[in-house]
Amino acid sequence: MLLFPALVFLTVMLGFAGLFIWLAPTRTGQRLQAMSDTPRKSQWTETAVKIVGPFAQLSSPTGDAGTSPLRVRFLNAGIRLDDAQLIYFGAKTLLPLVFAGAAALGLRATGQAVDLTLVFYLVVAALIGCYLPNFFLAWKIRNRKREIFENFPDAADLMLVCVEAGLGLDAGLVKVTEEIRMKSQALAQELHWTNLEMRAGAAREKSLRNLALRTGVEEIGTFATMLTQADKFGTSIGESLRVFSDDLRHKRQMRAEELAAKVPTKMLLPLVICVFPSIIMVVLGPAVIQIIRTMLPMLTGRG
Repeated sequence: MLLFPALVFLTVMLGFAGLFIWLAPTRTGQRLQAMSDTPRKSQWTETAVKIVGPFAQLSSPTGDAGTSPLRVRFLNAGIRLDDAQLIYFGAKTLLPLVFAGAAALGLRATGQAVDLTLVFYLVVAALIGCYLPNFFLAWKIRNRKREIFENFPDAADLMLVCVEAGLGLDAGLVKVTEEIRMKSQALAQELHWTNLEMRAGAAREKSLRNLALRTGVEEIGTFATMLTQADKFGTSIGESLRVFSDDLRHKRQMRAEELAAKVPTKMLLPLVICVFPSIIMVVLGPAVIQIIRTMLPMLTGRG
């Protein structure tokens, strides 16, 4: 009589256990992925590697990719894919061929003869294709550095509040990472990597130096040096952060004023090319038409 209920109970328990074992690795992997923020390969990345991978061997250097200056530039741009260097050099090899081929087809379609002019156009198109990945990488680095620089004063103020509230420096970095994520994903990601390094046992000085190296922002290097010296000499971290945050806010204000002062100069060329001719046509057009109507009969002898 008790055998059947026992079998039912055992079957249900084994079913729940199997379901838990099936789902547990997925949830654990998601948590580890959320903690590490390790980039996963997308379908586009895999396709790009398959297309440009064979061409990358023609122009990629033979040295260690992990310690090359290009690796630092990838980190400054926020690119952490393992195949980033492969895609980069593959694009530098493939794009000149594509651009030169497109330019040749376009020029031949317009009837351009095979002469030195055609060769010059092909060379220019190939150079544009070769340096296009450099321009794209420099654009990514510049935008990311600007985002980090503009949001780092707010992070320093949050760090000051956390330290004066009684939190330690490591706990303050964790709290700042959580709060600054709503405003700047790039800065929050870099601070998160710093927190992971310190949790893994790395020294605080080394972790902060790596933070400055990954971001490439001079002010973060100054921040790392300031915290390191405060630890070594026993000075107040709160006072150091207060002075540092004030200086950062002043630099951000000066940069905003500098950009605002450049606006009239940048607007001069569009005004001269686009706006001033229209104004001249509207103002002087009726007068010119009246002068032509008056003077033309006199010049032709019909006045």
